[in-house]
Amino acid sequence: MEMVVVAPPASGKLDDLKRRFFATPLQAVISLLSLSVIVFLVWKLLNWAVFSAVFDASGGADACHAASGACWSVIAARWRIIFFGLYPYEEQWRSALACVTVVAMTVLSCIPAFWTGRRIALVWGVGAAVFYVLMKGGFLGLSFVGEEMWGGLALTLFIFVTTCLIGFPLAICLALLRRSELPWISRTTGLIIDGVRSLPLISILFTFAIVLPFALPQWLQGDKLYRVILGSALFFSAYQAEIVRGGMQGVPRGQEEAAMALGLSYWHRISRILLPQAMRNALPATINQFVISFKETSLVVIVGFFEILASGNAAYGTGEWRFAYVEVYAFIAMIYFVFVFSLSRYGAFLERRMSVGER
Repeated sequence: MEMVVVAPPASGKLDDLKRRFFATPLQAVISLLSLSVIVFLVWKLLNWAVFSAVFDASGGADACHAASGACWSVIAARWRIIFFGLYPYEEQWRSALACVTVVAMTVLSCIPAFWTGRRIALVWGVGAAVFYVLMKGGFLGLSFVGEEMWGGLALTLFIFVTTCLIGFPLAICLALLRRSELPWISRTTGLIIDGVRSLPLISILFTFAIVLPFALPQWLQGDKLYRVILGSALFFSAYQAEIVRGGMQGVPRGQEEAAMALGLSYWHRISRILLPQAMRNALPATINQFVISFKETSLVVIVGFFEILASGNAAYGTGEWRFAYVEVYAFIAMIYFVFVFSLSRYGAFLERRMSVGER
């Protein structure tokens, strides 16, 4: 006779709440005090940011002085500087469309249907080309706008996209070189990777922006923006190379040996067997590296670029809005939060997707 085991009824949410936070009198007191502090802080924040805040820019800075809350009027009055920097006013639609292009390119990259080398390369290559054409112009009826006029969110996204576009293929090359069977190649590559990783990014940016022109001939120096991007891409590739190499180590050795036994060439083994599985293993860590790289774009302000943080400084830098720096930085922080949180949640989705063996 088959025995049927009846599971005990699960405790309700209220019972679980009592068990977690009100199991003892002391725990109940601590929980209530903590809840009171949280409610108080949330109320103060909402009162400052919403209920007592000033949103209308028509009253100018004088309306903010009379209010007790945040002065969001500075955002309403100066948002163009924050988003577009020094870009010509009549051409700012191009900068806005370029930012939309980057967002669309990122969204497409997150769709599993595009998770092949050719499709990802096509999406990023076309997206970067469209972004560059929109920003710089000079043909297709668009007026020319030099890189010195770029700024705001568009410049931040440009540095991020080009850093990943250059750094990711370079990272794959470094990872493959480091696992080479020739000791002098693998050790030299490992020395380069470890050397770059041992330096802070700001020192690399400073070297590429300021020091490198003294060591290069005039024809090889190029624009400072592109030198900074190359330095950022080198830094990105050193960290991403180790992520890719870790993904390769997660692929069973027997698969590559079986491919060799079947007579597959080196490039077929790498492109058809090793790299697809390695990139799948390294996807969550790769998303995390993208998040870090996006946040690190703010460091280019140190070497004189007018990215979104510098644009924010200019937005409240006039005498009329000088007091509203907290609101400007809070708005910029919210922009960073939207991009970074979206990428982070996507990384969490990838971890859940791979944990159940979906493809």
